[in-house]
Amino acid sequence: MFEQMNTQSLALGKSYADAFVKAQGLALSGFERITELNLKAFEDRVKASVEFWSEAAEVRDFESAKAISAKAAQLAKESAEKLYANSQEVFGVSLKTSEAIGALAKGSFETASETLTKSVNAAAKKAGAAR
Repeated sequence: MFEQMNTQSLALGKSYADAFVKAQGLALSGFERITELNLKAFEDRVKASVEFWSEAAEVRDFESAKAISAKAAQLAKESAEKLYANSQEVFGVSLKTSEAIGALAKGSFETASETLTKSVNAAAKKAGAAR
């Protein structure tokens, strides 16, 4: 009887450990994708800012200053739009990762529940037959 309990406990522990390893893999791949998106957006905005400030350093008269102020407003607008688009992509990746981990956890709990139910039913049948 103790051997059966130990075997079941080990099987259940292994099942949960496998699920946790898979969940960790999913979380890390999601984190990697989010980091990649953020770095790409950061790189793009730094490049645009450097280009703007390079042009701004060449301003020598009032007409050039008026032109660069319009470009500054455009840069601010583009940066806000890119930040919003990036945040939407990051949210989408986070949501997909969370759904995948949730599905994995649900499957793991259902499998464990089925295994436990089968074991309890088998033990109940044995107990009923012994009487």
